[in-house]
Amino acid sequence: MKIVILSAATGGGHLRASHAIETYIKENSTGNEVVVIDALKTVSTVLDKTCCDGYHFLAMKTPKIFGQLYRKTNEDSLLSDLVARFTSAFSLRLIPLMEEERPDIIISTHPFATEMVSHLKGRGIVNAPLICVMTDYGPHRAWIADHVDAYIVSAPDMIPEMVSMGVKRELIYPFGIPVGDVFFTKADKPALLKKFGMDPELPTILIMAGSFGVTNILNIYKDLIRLSYDFQIIIITGRNKKLYEAFRPEIEGSPKKTKLVFFTNEVENYMHACDLIVTKPGGLTVSEALACSIPLAVFDAIPGQEEDNANFLLTHNMAVKLEKGADPAETIRSLLEDNRRLEQMRASCESFDTSDSIKNLFMLIHKLLAKKEAAEQRNGANS
Repeated sequence: MKIVILSAATGGGHLRASHAIETYIKENSTGNEVVVIDALKTVSTVLDKTCCDGYHFLAMKTPKIFGQLYRKTNEDSLLSDLVARFTSAFSLRLIPLMEEERPDIIISTHPFATEMVSHLKGRGIVNAPLICVMTDYGPHRAWIADHVDAYIVSAPDMIPEMVSMGVKRELIYPFGIPVGDVFFTKADKPALLKKFGMDPELPTILIMAGSFGVTNILNIYKDLIRLSYDFQIIIITGRNKKLYEAFRPEIEGSPKKTKLVFFTNEVENYMHACDLIVTKPGGLTVSEALACSIPLAVFDAIPGQEEDNANFLLTHNMAVKLEKGADPAETIRSLLEDNRRLEQMRASCESFDTSDSIKNLFMLIHKLLAKKEAAEQRNGANS
């Protein structure tokens, strides 16, 4: 079986979900070929750069405008229709890829890829089943297309709104956002803290700081280290060199034990080692934290999908929100000092079990292929 996963690099979550699916199928099955392809890079390097750079610019520099565009394209409007027409026009550039790969099944983790493949299916150019994996906790019309055979969504909460957008209920599968098995694996927390040079007896805050910007997260850290409550901090800046360099002088004289990490391939271990994660609420970061059963303190949610993600967490008692204008350190201190509340939040995270997400997705793949084969046999018998 040939499985093509189409994604894009507008934010890291789409690709992380794609590679989680790829890894699971390769490690848990035989005789299947899985390839992850950046759909935007395939159809146009200019389009890819425009979309990726445009996303980062709007989200970081003009979040209010980004939020307005997000809401407008989520309505039945001229703008949402133009976006669909735009992606459909580029879909023809996917034809050489489809002819070369000849997929039995197509999985899309990006709305543009979903729309492009749907357009090709509508024209009869592609006949492989299309599965759309939505990587946030709120639906958006950009993900919805006419010829999608199944939608994988983060939670049952999304179903009513998707149905109101015209999606048939039987096409929606609330399996959860795919994340790697390593996030679900139980870990020895004291051993991990010792490995990282931290104190196993102290509460540990993990700050996931790499996504956009410097000022806000640096200010949160400065406020945190002034607290009298005894705890320690791990900061991961990812490949954000500017942020890493900004943190270095701050931690040298810090009254709180702090470990600064630039880039790491063991994010899951840092998550398993902590008691609370401070982060922007990106869909995959949220999903990975929930897989580790770690509560979150979320800040700087981009208007749109990140606000949806934050609202989902707050509704289900999995996070606190660091409000603008409020004291973020005080919010975190009150949570760390309230063991009962923190354990209730951890229990809420643990009960949100999506550990079988990719397993269920793989079973769905076989179901859709069997359905397609049966339909082809019926058509052959009737011709």
